[in-house]
Amino acid sequence: SEIILQQTRVAQGLPYYYAFVEAYPTVKDLALAPEEEVLRLWQGLGYYSRARNLHACAKNIWFDMGGVFPKTYDDLLKLKGVGSYTASAIASFAYGEVKAVVDGNVFRVLARYFGIETDIASSKAKKEFETLANQIIPEDQPGEFNQAMMDFGARLCTPKNPNCEFCPLKTSCFALTHSMVSDLPVKINKVKIRERHFHYYVITCGEKWVWKKRTSGDIWEGLHDFPQSESMADQQDKVLEIPLKKSKQLKPFPKNYRHILSHQRLNAVFSKVEIEEDNLADLENWCATEGFLLVEEKQIEYLAKPKLIVNFLNDQGI
Repeated sequence: SEIILQQTRVAQGLPYYYAFVEAYPTVKDLALAPEEEVLRLWQGLGYYSRARNLHACAKNIWFDMGGVFPKTYDDLLKLKGVGSYTASAIASFAYGEVKAVVDGNVFRVLARYFGIETDIASSKAKKEFETLANQIIPEDQPGEFNQAMMDFGARLCTPKNPNCEFCPLKTSCFALTHSMVSDLPVKINKVKIRERHFHYYVITCGEKWVWKKRTSGDIWEGLHDFPQSESMADQQDKVLEIPLKKSKQLKPFPKNYRHILSHQRLNAVFSKVEIEEDNLADLENWCATEGFLLVEEKQIEYLAKPKLIVNFLNDQGI
């Protein structure tokens, strides 16, 4: 649940949590599962490195640690994909260790209540806020404290229009008493959003579709989408010269798609390339050369795919 809730709201993550604990009720079940299956179950939740890290953690615990889950903050930090926030959450919730959880909600509550004007995007902010949170966390109820701080920030001390009138801390809140609620927390460094344009080529030959599996280091590593060019939306990729010679024509799909990631906005158009079935052997050779996959249409649902591709397929009734 803590891995799922990284960068994800509870309402969005809850169905995935139930699906995961049903599919993998034990660490062993998850450790022995194929990565493709894990990614397929994660499909649509985004930040797919979390799924790969979760899978790697299960394999590490099962194969290298004798199936014994780490029980301390320091040992939890050694797991792949587990940082100070997740380690603190697990250690305090599951084992009662006195470790404060500091997420965006806690940053906001602490900044407003104590009047901290440190830029929360700066390198020193994390240590400063973690130190403060660990100074005020009670030793007898660390888990409940952490849950309360996060819930307080999510429900009452919200980023916009916080409910200060009904806040039980309003008489001692620095930001409220100094009319600085809208000024805190301070976040100077805005993340630059990169605008990208994809032209996807949906290449089919009878009931077979051409797919591309994203490689290591890619934001969609391990997921499947179509051959593409990244340039102006109407530019044809030279890599398609061979299949296009064997095709009827390039047929654009009428709808354009837009998908927003944390640091990127993806604008996508799709075009269909139909290959005559007599040219299947040539297409198979081309796919082998270019590193693409030929997949039967009835098997497409079992591929792990980005949400952008899922949305396109849904529109096509696939």
